Amino acid sequence: MTGYSVKFTEAVAKANQELVGVMLAKLCIKKDISVIEVAEYFGVSRTAIYAWFLGKSEPNKVHEVKIYKYLKKKA
Repeated sequence: MTGYSVKFTEAVAKANQELVGVMLAKLCIKKDISVIEVAEYFGVSRTAIYAWFLGKSEPNKVHEVKIYKYLKKKA
């Protein structure tokens, strides 16, 4: 785990694990996929990705579908 701090990973662990954004965060932490890479892939800001990762906001339905496909592809 080089790209994510311990504090951040602990916050993700405390977030609602059923949210798709939190699932995405866990994958990115495990596979060391950067927030920048994810933000570019989904066409949103890094701030939006961090909010999804921590369960503070949820992606719209279009992004949600794309996230589920991304999770399957990268798993």
